[in-house]
Amino acid sequence: MLAVGSPFTSVRASSSCNALLRELQQIWSDIGESEADKDRMLLELERECLEVYRRKVEEAANAKARLHQSVASKEAEVATLMASLGELNSPSQIEKRNKTLKEKLASVTPLVEELKTKKEERLKQFADIKAQIEKISVEISGYSNHVNDHMIINTLTLEETDLSLRKLNEYQTHLRTLQKEKSDRLHKVLEHISEVHSLCGVLGLDFGQTVSDVHPSLERTSVEQATNISNSTLEGLEHTILTLKTERKTRIQKLKDILTSLFELWNLMDSSRDEKSKFSRITSIMRVSETEVTEPGLLSTETIEQASAEVERLTKLKAGRMKQLVLKRRSELEEICRMTHIEADPSTASEKSNALIDSGLVDPSELLANIEVQIVKVKEEATSRKDIMDRVDRWLSACEEENWLEEYNQDENRYNAGRGSHVNLKRAERARVTVSKIPAIVDNLIHKTLAWEEEKKTMFLYDGARLVTILEDYKLSRQHREEEKKRHRDQKKLQDMLLTEKEAIYGSKPSPRKSNSFRKTNGYRANGNGSMTPTPRRNSVGGATPELLTPRSYSGRQNGYFKETRRLSSPKLNLNALSTRKVTTVNLDIYIHELMQQQQLCE
Repeated sequence: MLAVGSPFTSVRASSSCNALLRELQQIWSDIGESEADKDRMLLELERECLEVYRRKVEEAANAKARLHQSVASKEAEVATLMASLGELNSPSQIEKRNKTLKEKLASVTPLVEELKTKKEERLKQFADIKAQIEKISVEISGYSNHVNDHMIINTLTLEETDLSLRKLNEYQTHLRTLQKEKSDRLHKVLEHISEVHSLCGVLGLDFGQTVSDVHPSLERTSVEQATNISNSTLEGLEHTILTLKTERKTRIQKLKDILTSLFELWNLMDSSRDEKSKFSRITSIMRVSETEVTEPGLLSTETIEQASAEVERLTKLKAGRMKQLVLKRRSELEEICRMTHIEADPSTASEKSNALIDSGLVDPSELLANIEVQIVKVKEEATSRKDIMDRVDRWLSACEEENWLEEYNQDENRYNAGRGSHVNLKRAERARVTVSKIPAIVDNLIHKTLAWEEEKKTMFLYDGARLVTILEDYKLSRQHREEEKKRHRDQKKLQDMLLTEKEAIYGSKPSPRKSNSFRKTNGYRANGNGSMTPTPRRNSVGGATPELLTPRSYSGRQNGYFKETRRLSSPKLNLNALSTRKVTTVNLDIYIHELMQQQQLCE
């Protein structure tokens, strides 16, 4: 018989078989079986034992093959899982050497389960990332179809051969890129929506309807509805913003045109502050730029219609008050001309304007526009004349000082130590400096006026008279006045000489005239101490010198003609006769009397 298994098992089995064989042989002997039968039965028994061993060996071989196949399958599965997961070596893998099949199977089975669990987790990670990628892609592309999770799993099943960390990182990088793009797009969409909201507020438009026309999701009517961030949405918002800005620019220009007319009508109609305050909200648009117009409803159609209605109302009211407006603007023109010493255009005089309006020959609006043009023209001319007019004022001021100084010099009590005398002395010093500059001022003014006339190709008129003519007449009158002063000084010297001779003959001076002692000179007032203080005035009437011709002496003329100017001249002394006549003691008193009479006439 064959011994199978360990030696101990074989010995034990052999002992049991030998004992049974001896017992069987004893039974056969007792039965009386022949040797041939015994050999035959032993052979059959041996054949049956071999058959049992063979069957057991086959079963064991089959079990080994199955175990080997299971181990191989598990190892292949491990290899596949590790390949799909991108892992080269697993820390849970057990060394295969000197291990039975069952040990190998027992060691590889947990590894397979571990890898399967890891694969499922990895699949979930891929599915989650893929779902996010697909969702963001749909939002960016703008397609409305929703991605099903089952569809994502099926898609990943086809790609589960590569579930490595490298592939997962690639998906995560792609996801982060899409998330950043989504964030940028969402930020841009929100900026556009905010700008659209501001523009709709200013223009008085329905914001919800405006953005809904671009895409319904922008109105946020549903909580579950996500904001569309596709290219079409961005392009739609940009086009909407451009349209709204164009509309804003158009309305601003329209409102500014209306406000310009409204301001003109307010100025013409002398509208009250209360009437203007009603439109203070919209008048601010004239002082700001287009981008600074952000007040809600400021450019709404209702606001523009309200301003237009006010313009129409004032226009109708203006038609009834046009005559008053024409006369008022003509008065303003005349006032400007008076202040600037420019002759007003007689074609729009008040009498003519009334006659033209009453006759219906001229439209009051055209007449008013003509007056407005004249006002603008006069203002422009006044601007160009400003430098010369300032010099004229300086000249006239110097003439005033000169007249004051003359009256001051005629005051016999000017040096008395009275109250305020030191003030007059200081002013007299300043006046002498100013008067000394008058010839240079006049010459410079003539030069400037001629240069202005050469540049403008027209005469510089002062209240209708040519300023150069006035200045030349002034220079001539000033020259005559200097000659008169010189003659007066000569007479004074002669008088003093005669008085000296008389004093030498009679031994005493003549008593002063009472009229000179107590008479007040024109333009002066008595101080508290009895002294005379000159009061400022323009011309010295009745003085010993002729009046100087200044623009103010020309300003009283009418229709371009001068009024007659009084020139006071001192009576001339017959110096030749006095010099040739023999002065004697008898006729000296007669000469002195004549000189006294002439002096009184001069005064």
